[in-house]
Amino acid sequence: MALQSERPLDSTDWKLLHELQQDSRLSANELGLRVGLSAPATAARLRKLEAAGVITGYSVQLDPAKLGMPLLALIHLHCNHGSCLLRTSTLEEFPEVLELHKLSSSHCVVLKVAFSSMQHLEALNHRLSAHGALVVHLVTSSILSHRVIDWEMCDTNFDLPSYPGWSK
Repeated sequence: MALQSERPLDSTDWKLLHELQQDSRLSANELGLRVGLSAPATAARLRKLEAAGVITGYSVQLDPAKLGMPLLALIHLHCNHGSCLLRTSTLEEFPEVLELHKLSSSHCVVLKVAFSSMQHLEALNHRLSAHGALVVHLVTSSILSHRVIDWEMCDTNFDLPSYPGWSK
């Protein structure tokens, strides 16, 4: 991945990104201490990463369970002709939806939803089924729900069929 100037990310950029992904509330001073830069140099690098679109925002992660929505599901939706969820609805109509991904498969979208009870899920399924056929997968546990991207160390030249670290 390169910046707008086509300058590739260096190890300091990757260190900054790693630290920010773990705690986006770090001050430029603290972040600089962690990666070996002054606060002004850190702030300048962050501005460049933001301008290049590498950093797209800073956010807070919430625990849906602590907010009364302890259950998760992945819902695959195959929209009926003329009633596509993406064209005939708004996000405001489905506050349970945490993520929505358009697919290139027999299903149009997959939604990650949080809900409070099986009755809540049933009501959500009823609203969604107005758009087409559903396949609902209840999440029993989440092994990895947020991953820090650290592609500096990633070897993109895989020798097929063996993938180091994945064949165990």
